[in-house]
Amino acid sequence: MHDDGAIPRRYSNDREDGAYTVTNTRTPSVASKEKSGMTMEKGNSQPEAPSVNHDMHAVKEMSTLRAIGLVTILTLAMLINIANATAVSIALPTISREFDLQPAQVQWIVSAYPLSSGCLLLVCGRLADVYGRKKIFMIGSLWMTIFTMACGFSNNIMTMDILRGFQGVGGALMIPSALGILAHSFPPSRARSLAFATFAAGAPIGSVFGTAVGGVLTEFTAKTWRTSFWLIAGLAACCFVGGQLLIDRDPPTGEKDRRVDWIGAFLVTAGLVLIVFVLSQGELAPKKWGTNYIIALLVVGVLLIAAFLYWQHYLEKIQDNPNAPYSVWTPPPLMRLTIWTRANGRFAATLGIAFTNWSAFLAWSFWVQLYFQDYKGYTPLDSVVKLLPMFVTGLLCNVFVGFMAPYVPIIYLFVIGTGSTTLSCLLFAIINPKVTYWGYAFNSIYLSCVGADFVFASGTLFLSKFALPHEQSVAGALFNTMVQLGTAMGVTVSTVVFNNVGKDIPEGGDTIDKYRAAQWAAFAFGVIATALCIISFRGVGVVGERARKPGDAAHQASENEKGTSSASTTVEDIGGANSHLIVPPPSGGLKADIADQSYLTTTTSATLGTAYASSSANTVAIGQKTVTPSASSDIADLKAKDFESLAESNNGEMKTDVQ
Repeated sequence: MHDDGAIPRRYSNDREDGAYTVTNTRTPSVASKEKSGMTMEKGNSQPEAPSVNHDMHAVKEMSTLRAIGLVTILTLAMLINIANATAVSIALPTISREFDLQPAQVQWIVSAYPLSSGCLLLVCGRLADVYGRKKIFMIGSLWMTIFTMACGFSNNIMTMDILRGFQGVGGALMIPSALGILAHSFPPSRARSLAFATFAAGAPIGSVFGTAVGGVLTEFTAKTWRTSFWLIAGLAACCFVGGQLLIDRDPPTGEKDRRVDWIGAFLVTAGLVLIVFVLSQGELAPKKWGTNYIIALLVVGVLLIAAFLYWQHYLEKIQDNPNAPYSVWTPPPLMRLTIWTRANGRFAATLGIAFTNWSAFLAWSFWVQLYFQDYKGYTPLDSVVKLLPMFVTGLLCNVFVGFMAPYVPIIYLFVIGTGSTTLSCLLFAIINPKVTYWGYAFNSIYLSCVGADFVFASGTLFLSKFALPHEQSVAGALFNTMVQLGTAMGVTVSTVVFNNVGKDIPEGGDTIDKYRAAQWAAFAFGVIATALCIISFRGVGVVGERARKPGDAAHQASENEKGTSSASTTVEDIGGANSHLIVPPPSGGLKADIADQSYLTTTTSATLGTAYASSSANTVAIGQKTVTPSASSDIADLKAKDFESLAESNNGEMKTDVQ
């Protein structure tokens, strides 16, 4: 049945669990690809729809030391991103006195950084996926070094605000590219779970580091708050040097059309800037939310986001139509809207959980610090000491997630995380100021980080499984954009509640009810996040990968692949008992549909991985073959080229159904 263009293959059924394996003896030829009908028609200059180049995602083996160094550098980027906010917050009273600022002016020192970084994340994520994650990470770390150093030399508030805005661009460049580098460098394995968990640890560590170091340097150094900026600039320089040494050269991009949708970039950036501006300034405007320019900017911002979504939908339709004529005005979309529907909508649910959990967490954090300093009268350094349990909890939680993600279903990780955030807010919502620190505050503080760490680590792991290789940075950018928007929303809503309750308190009266009310608002966001977890992830399995034991089939396949620089992608029974894989012809790239319209890809030389059967009664149809695996055993370990081979012999499409 094979001609010169076909793919010779041999079949074997020598696995102990009865799984059916296929092995190639040579790679697809050009003739076989033409035979599959995937070549472009003559005269049609429209680039093909985004597809995966099977040879481009090979991952070189790393030594343990190099892997640790790489994860450390990328985690440092996350630490810097968070510390840039907390180090400034703790130094605000000192900065305000030095520049003789009004309260409204102080707000922009804090807001300028998240405004620019949060609104540019999606654009920078796309740039990283198209032009190379290492390039964008290096540019971002150098940018961060320069403008953070410059912030330390500011001599007036206008200069400070502008430099803080430019500083945020560096964060937007670094974080999505760092997540993309992690996803590419660590194939599905325990190492990947640990890498993502460690990266997530950069957030709580950065929060405590920025607060603690910022407070100490501001209080005990001659240059006060300026020293904090210079220290962070030094850390950013370490990212630049370490990234140059430890991050592998960028592989070829997964998309043949490398144009960037600048129209979409403008729409989403402008829309987010206006929305975040309104959220941060609504309570500070002359007539608050009734101020004319606040209403106008909010309406324009929402319309721009709506226009962006419509434009992305239009571009996606154009890109998916092979007969559409080529046009310079229709580049690939900045973000394919169908990415939100993957994993049966759980991709979108994960982003919603990130948004609501961070709304609760950051609102909690904001009001706890004000409670300590304004209500209890603690110094900034005293407040730092009170918050230190967050640092310890952050480290322990991320180690736990890294090791337990392959064994604990994601719903439990999510619910433990969001539930802890909710309980943390509740403890401060009912706090009795006369009770010792160990009664309410301590328990709330150590629980707070559980939510942030569990949700960040588990959420980014989940999204990375359902993003194509050339979408990893965009997926990371989406997650972090929702985190930034959640931060703004949580603080804004809780501030409205705080101010409204405060109006009813007589002058000189006890203001504890204001702080409790703000925490009740944060508590409400936590409840929504927990409900989303329970509703969306019931029955979903683990998100991490177990370590392969010597002697098992998966390990043997991995060993056989060594020397060919393979990167494996695992397909698990995420969608339930009726999972299946759909594979197009060779040049279309490998696509796996996990019972719910979600997609994964692998390289030509990659082991596709394992899909788990839920009972011994399940059978797997591979082409014309049917296999009955043992209970809880691997259904099949197949290589990408083998799937393509089977697809060719099955009229261009092959399905393996768990029946």
